Amino acid sequence: KKKIKMNYKIVSKYIKDLSFKIPGAKKYFLLEKNIKNYRIKIDVTSKKINESVVEIDTNLYFDPKKEGSDDFKISLLFSSIINCEKKIDDKELEKIVLIDVPTTVYPDIKKIISSLFEKSGFKEFNLPEMDFKKFYEDKRKN
Repeated sequence: KKKIKMNYKIVSKYIKDLSFKIPGAKKYFLLEKNIKNYRIKIDVTSKKINESVVEIDTNLYFDPKKEGSDDFKISLLFSSIINCEKKIDDKELEKIVLIDVPTTVYPDIKKIISSLFEKSGFKEFNLPEMDFKKFYEDKRKN
């Protein structure tokens, strides 16, 4: 496997927006029981700040599998600022935005969400691993 030289650097990471809303005790106990009825979704978007700086937003949120079970809201918008060391072609930049950066920051996202659940009394809450390369390749096929 050849070593790919990183031609960008994550210069900053921060929580841009966070929502963790459980409306009451009854909903809390329902959530603990029904957490498996929610899909975890991730959207990744990017915005060029200038020629060498790109802002990448990784948005993780819990999506109810069936209508009407959206009583609680959990979402995290995690932003990363990357600095490109040289001109990167669009194809390579797309892979950096959709695979490399989300893969790098996902452990941070996982830690934040898990901590929120644990501090809210949920024992042993773990987000599943995410394979951003597979998501990217699956999207390319469609």
